[in-house]
Amino acid sequence: MSLLGNSDDIYSSVKDYYGKVLASSKDLKTSACTAAAAPHPIIRKAIASVPDAVNDKFYGCGNPIPLGIQGKDVLDLGSGSGRDCYVAAALVGPEGSVTGVDMTDEQLQTARESIGEFEKTLGYAPKLRFVTGYIEELQKAGIEPLTIDVCISNCVINLSPNKKLVLAGVHQALRAGGELYFSDVYADAQLPDSVRKHDVLLGECIGGALYVKDFEQMAQEIGFAPPRVLSIAPIAVNDKELQALVGDTKFYSITYRLFKADEHEKAKQGDFTATYLGTIEGHEDRYELDIDNVFVKGVSKPVSRGTAAILSSSWLSGFFAVAETSNSNSGSAALPSSAETLMNQLRRLEQLNSSASGGCCSSGAKKGCC
Repeated sequence: MSLLGNSDDIYSSVKDYYGKVLASSKDLKTSACTAAAAPHPIIRKAIASVPDAVNDKFYGCGNPIPLGIQGKDVLDLGSGSGRDCYVAAALVGPEGSVTGVDMTDEQLQTARESIGEFEKTLGYAPKLRFVTGYIEELQKAGIEPLTIDVCISNCVINLSPNKKLVLAGVHQALRAGGELYFSDVYADAQLPDSVRKHDVLLGECIGGALYVKDFEQMAQEIGFAPPRVLSIAPIAVNDKELQALVGDTKFYSITYRLFKADEHEKAKQGDFTATYLGTIEGHEDRYELDIDNVFVKGVSKPVSRGTAAILSSSWLSGFFAVAETSNSNSGSAALPSSAETLMNQLRRLEQLNSSASGGCCSSGAKKGCC
């Protein structure tokens, strides 16, 4: 059942907005598609190598591309002009592959036309392709089950009229231990129909924003491990007319990590420690799994059973050493776990953002600097 009413109307509205209304990111009326922390230097370097035609039509709200994905098979949901696919192709190297799925012909044309230029920049032919399709119907788009290591998405899932179907399709496409690493727009309250069905708010990723509590429940019902919050940035609604429509509701660009990892694998009694090996390029000294789990190279750290399961059974397993200890005083019982709701994390992160001196995506920052 559609979450936002008639699916055909929503698809038509989104296609028209991204294919015809927006000529470039300068035409946006909110910061939803530019609200993101500054990317890692390796990502920034890869972005600089992407053809201008692709970068000019980029409408993402984050930087949902993990490092350490050399040789992996990557899927991008709603790939648009293809910017994140191009960046991911540079990171996976000649042995990996990247597939972008999108439904907007104009965006797909931009993405496909620049592959030859990018090949010259890389010095080899990347396994990079763009397919026409709906992110709710990945198999119909040619994405077979159990073929993807990492799925990324940048400010797109909120545009879907059936988000649960999207997440279920991703879960099916991922190999065991795979991950959905994505940025999207979320609200601190459920939205009224006047917001959810407004063409501009829908196109700018505000109308389709999920309430964070609804998202948490949906993801776990499908079979993902409890969502991990990696980063957050507040979204500014700059247009006066749109401000009146959304009222006091607050919107955020949040980067989440959803692992297809068996958390029951580490469900037996005992405590766990994890040690980061320092083998991910760009994260040689430390690695941030999420806001509650930051690892320093070579330092053993107590972790929850859920975190131990992810680090030992996901695509990250080769970068960590996980050990079980019988020491009941190791402190793992007091560590943050899925019992801490996403809403609590959001509030805590909001406080951190408000106390930080204005960065690229603070409320006073120049739009588009990210």
